[in-house]
Amino acid sequence: MSETKRIYVEESVLSAEDPEIIEKPAPSRRQTWRRYVWDTFDKSPEERRFLFKLDAALLTFASLGYFVKTLDQNNINSAFVSGMKEDLGLYKNELNYMQTCWTVGYAIGEIPSNLLLTRIRPRYWLPAMEIIWTVLTFSLSTCHTPTQIYILRFFIGLSESTFYPGMQYIIGSWYRKDELAKRSCIFQASGAVATMLSGYLMAGAYKLGGVGGFKGWQWLFLIDGIISMPIAILGFFLLPDVPEIASPWYLSEQEVVLAQTRMKLEGRKEREPFSKAKLKKIFSSWHLPLLVPMYIAFSSATPPQPCFQQYLKASTEPTYTVAQINIYPSATNAVQVVTTLAYAWLSDSVFRGRRWPPLLFGGIVDLVCTIPLSIWNISAAWKWTSFILWGAGYGLSGICLSWAQEICSDDNEERALVVATMNTMSHVLQAWLPQIVWQQVDAPQYRSGYISSAAMAVALIVMVWAVRWKQNS
Repeated sequence: MSETKRIYVEESVLSAEDPEIIEKPAPSRRQTWRRYVWDTFDKSPEERRFLFKLDAALLTFASLGYFVKTLDQNNINSAFVSGMKEDLGLYKNELNYMQTCWTVGYAIGEIPSNLLLTRIRPRYWLPAMEIIWTVLTFSLSTCHTPTQIYILRFFIGLSESTFYPGMQYIIGSWYRKDELAKRSCIFQASGAVATMLSGYLMAGAYKLGGVGGFKGWQWLFLIDGIISMPIAILGFFLLPDVPEIASPWYLSEQEVVLAQTRMKLEGRKEREPFSKAKLKKIFSSWHLPLLVPMYIAFSSATPPQPCFQQYLKASTEPTYTVAQINIYPSATNAVQVVTTLAYAWLSDSVFRGRRWPPLLFGGIVDLVCTIPLSIWNISAAWKWTSFILWGAGYGLSGICLSWAQEICSDDNEERALVVATMNTMSHVLQAWLPQIVWQQVDAPQYRSGYISSAAMAVALIVMVWAVRWKQNS
């Protein structure tokens, strides 16, 4: 670095210094109310400029990529209630099997992909996989039998498995504790926005039925693919890899050094080779045995089926149009978006980096919403309220994974493995649990499903306290 070019980094709770990189920490700045709005406002000009560039590139690609991934993931539900069920004769448990095929592919791919990201450049791997799942999504529009959909859904799940855990790992490689939850949850909230807009997209696509010889539900898959392809290509230019190997066109050499310094101050380790000692350390730690069940409990407390849509579709007094069936449930996702962002801002600022309060609150919300639905013999207004407010329990993934990444900061490979394993094991459970307690033939009541969600909400509350206790012990 030039002798005249000094980089100053704000003092951290972790006060490590590298004299070869920085001269000294910057003088402590008086924190103002502005940090509750956005964390860069109280940082040095150098950090603000660096974080603006990083956010503009990394969060743009992460959010757009997760938007289209979630759109692709949920389009099968929207298509199912918008004519695909009748056109293909899907009157048994075919929807469950389609979801399971996707989940199996997703679960198989997550851990290998995340471990691969510790050895190769993410900016090539992740966009390439996005191109593959885009092509496969196009192909869904040509399916005429359930078997064809099963096969494609498996490979779509396999290629999509690279994105969410991979991007969470990359985000955790660039941001500090007072920044991480907000970025992680903005990334996650983009998926909720996709789920919310999927209904509107399906309502619009349904009107295209007959154009080009395609049904409305087939147009949904085509439109998804059209949206996804340019975003996948954009990833080759915006994804910055991880700091120790980064050379993105939009960051200067000094800013890359700043990024590396920030992670050293945070205690977040760089890549290291795998060894027997490392593997022994990872598998003898309490991290996997407690963090994985906590994430499984969170993910299994939310429904794998389009419950609200199916409730509206089954209603006879009143009856709802296809557009209403697709649009009204977006209220649940709107609640999810708002609460996800609220959890992040509160956790990073008001709770001073503590992740357990939002997780505890979300578990309580899950319980409050699932108990009435388990009873089912309640008023329509109460059902609507439960379905909509349940969204406040959906948006905990970013907080869960931020907490895990901070707990595993001192080992890069463990951090990648733990994030992937949390996601993988949650999908392993979701691969078979719906076949038992969320069977399509039980729609829309799903009594066993709602009871299992309530039980998982209790498990989430217990596991949050267990992780908190272990971290503080």
